[in-house]
Amino acid sequence: MTNDKMSPRHKTMPRIIIHGGAGNITRQSMTKERYDAYHTSLLQILNLSSEYLSKPGTTALDAATYAVSLLENDTLYNSGKGAVFSREGKNELECSIMVSNGYRKRGVGCTMLQHVKNPVKLARELLLKGETDGGDGSQDHCQYSGGFVEGLAEKWGLEMVEPDYFFTQQRWDEHRRGLDEEKRTESGEMSDWERTNYIPLGTCGAVVLDGFGTVCAATSTGGLTNKVPGRVGDTPTIGAGFWAEEWYEASPDLESKMRYQSTPQTPLDRLSRGDLGSLLGDCLPLGSPSSSKRIDAKASPVRHAVAMSGTGNGDTFLRLAAASTTANKSRFASTSLANAISWMAGRGGELQKSAGDRWGHSHEGTGGMIGIELIGNTGTVVFDYNCGGMFRAWTEEDGEQKCLIFREDRYESGASGWSK
Repeated sequence: MTNDKMSPRHKTMPRIIIHGGAGNITRQSMTKERYDAYHTSLLQILNLSSEYLSKPGTTALDAATYAVSLLENDTLYNSGKGAVFSREGKNELECSIMVSNGYRKRGVGCTMLQHVKNPVKLARELLLKGETDGGDGSQDHCQYSGGFVEGLAEKWGLEMVEPDYFFTQQRWDEHRRGLDEEKRTESGEMSDWERTNYIPLGTCGAVVLDGFGTVCAATSTGGLTNKVPGRVGDTPTIGAGFWAEEWYEASPDLESKMRYQSTPQTPLDRLSRGDLGSLLGDCLPLGSPSSSKRIDAKASPVRHAVAMSGTGNGDTFLRLAAASTTANKSRFASTSLANAISWMAGRGGELQKSAGDRWGHSHEGTGGMIGIELIGNTGTVVFDYNCGGMFRAWTEEDGEQKCLIFREDRYESGASGWSK
């Protein structure tokens, strides 16, 4: 198995996008001071991750793990230190990682973690160890839970902590208040307190495109506030809360050719992707009838890669297999990943529709997605959501770093109307 780190794909401009959750994020549910804290944190983490990604030889797997570990270490987010509590008052952490190419398993998910300081690092190790002989059992499976896998983390030298490491007073207060509010409302209904306060129900995640043309999605969460003990969400479930894959369009039609126009490739690039047909065509005389017929008869295949990380009400993502369904929408309906994400996670999309008449009265259907689509050698960062806001920051193609929490730029320039 050849790792992408050794692959000669060096024509791609690296990109990264991170998210820190989505949900009832409005100027009424969040103070300006808290908004500023999130905005500053997102840009700092993006900057550090971008610098890391820019180092020669850094893979998407490396950079996505690094970015999410920084999110796990920041108490603002619902992952790692600062994760939400279950109904029993415990932190039960979940994580996942998936790459478009280069590893047999491609994706790994973990749940019911209580001692691994940075869960996303464990997911990465499970993917890497799965390539080695033996691997302590990690080579066979794609999902792990609880004590056995935490034993592997300790054996492999990952940093372990006592459960009280993950405690923060703010999450504990939200946990206790949430239990009290349940007694005042019907089952599943949001209380007035929940409507006017941002209560984390999302995840943290990163999607990265490296210079080798590989995309990786990494995700980490504490789950839903006051989830039942033992609940397994979308974050560790392949195809629900995360996804990454790549494929080739063998013979796109004219419209697809125009849409999926890729940058010129060197003979070495084409050879590394197995594109022998176009290389043979290049070797034939330009005036040869046989060369003209060969080129017209079969267009060079165009390589695609996509990766996504979701955030929001995980049970909705599970019911719709949201991430893989979105990828399939893009691939088999020949539409852009941006369109597919909006179809799934945008306003009026499939997530929202699935809630039916419960939409707006409960958290069901709430969510958003970030992703990167690679076509040929060109990467595009995409995202959408159906709720008040989504914490997100990303790099543009020219390297400019951007951060948004709401939809409109005017919110980013200190608009009035913040609740205090």
